[in-house]
Amino acid sequence: MTIVPTDALAKRIRLACGENPALCYQCQRCSSGCPTAPAMTIAPAQMMRMAQLGLEQRLVGDASIWRCLGCDSCTQHCPHGVSVRRLVETLRQVTMQAHYLAGAEEIFRADESLAKGIRALGILGSRVQAYRNVSGEDNASRLAWTSNLPQQAEGLDRLSGVDTVYFVGCVSAMFPMSYGIPQSFVGILRRAGLDFTTLGGEEWCCGYPLLMAGQLRQAREMMAHNLAAVRAIGASRLVMTCPSCYHMWRHLYEQELGEPLGVQVVTASELLLDLLAEGRLPLGEARRPGIVTYHDPCDLGRKGGHYEEPREVLRRVPGYTLVEMQSNREHALCCGGGGDLETFAPDLTARVAAQRIAQAAEVRASVLVSACPQCVRTLTKAARAQELRIRVMDLVQFVEASLVAQ
Repeated sequence: MTIVPTDALAKRIRLACGENPALCYQCQRCSSGCPTAPAMTIAPAQMMRMAQLGLEQRLVGDASIWRCLGCDSCTQHCPHGVSVRRLVETLRQVTMQAHYLAGAEEIFRADESLAKGIRALGILGSRVQAYRNVSGEDNASRLAWTSNLPQQAEGLDRLSGVDTVYFVGCVSAMFPMSYGIPQSFVGILRRAGLDFTTLGGEEWCCGYPLLMAGQLRQAREMMAHNLAAVRAIGASRLVMTCPSCYHMWRHLYEQELGEPLGVQVVTASELLLDLLAEGRLPLGEARRPGIVTYHDPCDLGRKGGHYEEPREVLRRVPGYTLVEMQSNREHALCCGGGGDLETFAPDLTARVAAQRIAQAAEVRASVLVSACPQCVRTLTKAARAQELRIRVMDLVQFVEASLVAQ
């Protein structure tokens, strides 16, 4: 086959996300550092080379761009800091908008697994748009996790005039397995005497699942709604326990909506560290001292730059020794649950999660702490599958369990 190079795709990528494929000189570091590259027919470095040559149809017709976790490990390994993840996001938008949603499925119909995965992501997108959440349940039930709180939902449903809004996120609000995360965080905030509220049923999906499913255009309505809902309360600060929600609000909302947010966006780990430093959270000795290790969520660490706050919080908890896993901070291995991969190829998610939980077992950790509900879900499943005696917890759950009893 004769290849006629064209820079049309490279120009489109630069325009869409600011990345320059021309900077890639095929050192292969992105491919060597990618946790899912072995499952790709087109490895990350090859994607960059094909983008340089303008082989758009070859890229959008291959499953490899959907086997990317969006973890940005590639960027950390690249000498020029080029992100294959952002190239992939651009190609996913092309695939969904110009092909699947336009009814032109011929380009990937020959690959049964690719067609099946694309349809699953299309269904995910339709569900999020119809129900405003990833679960497909009535969005009015977003405060179901408050049902067994000591004070239940008092003050949590769009209380006007408070300074802080807790944006809960779909995973924690809609999946019972993750209810413990917002329950613990609310317990901490109340213990610290902080005035706060949530958006209740007016909280819509942040848009991240749509971004990774190639449907960013369809996510803009949700972004605009969420921003208007926060402004209606009059809050000046937005706090999140979900790194993917944080990534959207911190890095994409202003860009996509074309206006400043007018609200400070912070992570739960930042707020926890401030509250501990102010002495508002009394911590007691652990009932069962042991080794704790920390898993860096990709959206919080590599994409957000928040490595030290969670670790400093863990160091302040008495009775535990913090031990790092082999891969940590900017080189942390993804949990396997990013990039909508769990929808496209759940078996691949399980394989990556198994690698990560094995690293926790290597350091003899009794507790694996992360700061992401999705990471907690995938790593909990991996620990159970391998029958490992490792308790997987979110950072806010770990801190709340360490508070001195009232």
